Amino acid sequence: MHIAHFSDLHYGAATLEEADRCFGAAVDWAIAEKVEAAILSGDATDHGLDLHEPATLSLLAQVRRLAGHCPVLMLQGTFSHEPPGTLSVFRLLDARHPVHVADRIEQVALTREGLWQASSSWCFEDVPAGARLLVSCVPTINKAVVAATVGAADAPQAVGEHLALLLAGFAPTNRRARAQGIPTVAVSHGTVLGSLSEHGVPMAGFDHEFSTGALFGAETQAVMLGHIHRYQSWEQDGAAGRQCIAYAGSIGRFHFGEEGEKGFLLWEVSADAGRCVLVPTPTRRTIDIVFEGRPDLETLREAIAKHGVEGAHVRVRWTVTDEDRHAVDRAAISRLLAGAAQAKLEGRIVPVVRTRAPGISQLGSLADKVRRWAELTGVEPASVLGCLEALGEKAPGEIAAGVLSSSGMAARGEARAMECAEALP
Repeated sequence: MHIAHFSDLHYGAATLEEADRCFGAAVDWAIAEKVEAAILSGDATDHGLDLHEPATLSLLAQVRRLAGHCPVLMLQGTFSHEPPGTLSVFRLLDARHPVHVADRIEQVALTREGLWQASSSWCFEDVPAGARLLVSCVPTINKAVVAATVGAADAPQAVGEHLALLLAGFAPTNRRARAQGIPTVAVSHGTVLGSLSEHGVPMAGFDHEFSTGALFGAETQAVMLGHIHRYQSWEQDGAAGRQCIAYAGSIGRFHFGEEGEKGFLLWEVSADAGRCVLVPTPTRRTIDIVFEGRPDLETLREAIAKHGVEGAHVRVRWTVTDEDRHAVDRAAISRLLAGAAQAKLEGRIVPVVRTRAPGISQLGSLADKVRRWAELTGVEPASVLGCLEALGEKAPGEIAAGVLSSSGMAARGEARAMECAEALP
């Protein structure tokens, strides 16, 4: 079967333009290529949406258009992006083909008549008659429920262990389907240990839901994942045939600094092999221009000429000390980026850290305090103490006259006086 795999559409008020342009192009492509089924692996919305919002109406229209061509399965994603119940309205779409919403752990069969048949419990006891595709669905897991059961400290490890057992529990049904020549797919939304984020950061730790070994343990030919916004895949050949795990990544480029192509996956899944290819979408162009210190306008002009910012989304970042924060000409930078679709200026202010002398207030004499200060700041204490003694015993005029007479040269005396004054704390 040829299956289109979309993920992380993130329809919302701020993301509507990017999401709808990219998903609309992807739906056009899927229809033109005559895919036989479509799977959305979570986070279709960016946050809870009201039914009257433009983002809701646009997403409903695109999914209905897709369902007019082939059966569609939508998986529950992250609760903060897709609050529980958000996807229920898609079950009501009146399209040529059905839309199935997988918001619980279950197995779903696509029949030869083009209908979705869901298991009554977490899995089928046997492969349904007339099935041409078997999908094992694992929506986002509510970790709070797990934490309430086993305790917060043990919850991360417990989630991974239970999901590994669950995926292994799907294996017998998938083996029977494979023996009947039926392609098998697993679809889920979560983080694979060792995967890379869209910013190139390895996902390491004990609170990630999956390992590649656990996902391969379901013995499906394809594992279609959502949540990470970067396309990546893992493959292995074994007793279950050629298996492939892949993140489709986000449909568009929603943040600055995201690496790699954006798009959706075209899968070719048979009873003994799964393969996928990334199909790029027309994402927006983002440019990052970074200065270690104050932004240099001439360097900025050169970067603009090199990259061409017309119609692009540009972010300029810099790092300055607190004293230089007002020296950055934001208006001039904005004028240079007038042709950009968006100009985002981000300045990082480094606070001034002043050296303190711990314990100096507890010292008895001013001379002891000066010695302590000189020790911490790397100043020779003898000259400072000499100046301090002179200030305590003589008037300013006497000090100046003494310095001048001792040197015999007014210029040198004046310099010496200034040296003493600057050395004082």
